[in-house]
Amino acid sequence: MILDILLPSVLFLIAVAIVFLYAKLEKKVDSLLGGQELRIGHAVLLVAAIGVMVTILVFVPEIAMRVFFLFAYSTILFLFTYLLAPKWYLAVPIPVLFIALYLSPYWNIYLFNFFAIIFAVCISVYMGSLFAWKTTAAFVVLLTAMDIIQVLITGHMVTSGEKAITLGLPVAIRVPTFPSKGHLTLGLGDVFLFGLLSIQTTRKYGRKFGLASIVSMTVVFFLLLTILLNTGVESFPATVLVISGWLISLGARYLYKSHMFMGVKNE
Repeated sequence: MILDILLPSVLFLIAVAIVFLYAKLEKKVDSLLGGQELRIGHAVLLVAAIGVMVTILVFVPEIAMRVFFLFAYSTILFLFTYLLAPKWYLAVPIPVLFIALYLSPYWNIYLFNFFAIIFAVCISVYMGSLFAWKTTAAFVVLLTAMDIIQVLITGHMVTSGEKAITLGLPVAIRVPTFPSKGHLTLGLGDVFLFGLLSIQTTRKYGRKFGLASIVSMTVVFFLLLTILLNTGVESFPATVLVISGWLISLGARYLYKSHMFMGVKNE
């Protein structure tokens, strides 16, 4: 049997770090964004834009893809650093360092994964305040549907991802499987979704259940990943794995609360 505990463990640690950082930076993020929140209509447009961008990236020249991602990542790094230390001269060196390392001969899989994780954390913390609970639910459903279409039907998600990875752009996390031999790749969009759901669940139900939901998503991700690895599936929309664990945690909470309510009522 093929097993992997490394990728689920990495996801768990990233989610915990995202929830911890968000708790520390929530007020700063809210202040920076002016307390704005996305509505369901915005979520629809955001998912549509992501789907269109995935398709466009399949056909654009490699140089255009490289310029686009380097600009986007540099902007994210600058904004996040500025959030931590609101001085422009402190925020500028970080994106400059990233570009210098990417263009240097020292760029390797370790730096690739390091910056991919940093980007996933930054985006999750920044976007966490923009989503309300209902908007999150709509976004999750739409994003999962788009992911299924772009992975299993058009294949554009896989093609654009492979193209970006070939260019060395940190658009995914690439880790070896353990204890079995092999490698796995998980897109940053899936990591972001994992982090966003962790933040929103913690905001709505508190840190204790937020951590419980992270555990649930990690365990379900591991179980479903194990099934995929042993059935020879090469590409599968990981959003399905993430949302499955999240829904199970919410379902378990609902059943527990219903049982407690009935127990009190019977008494």
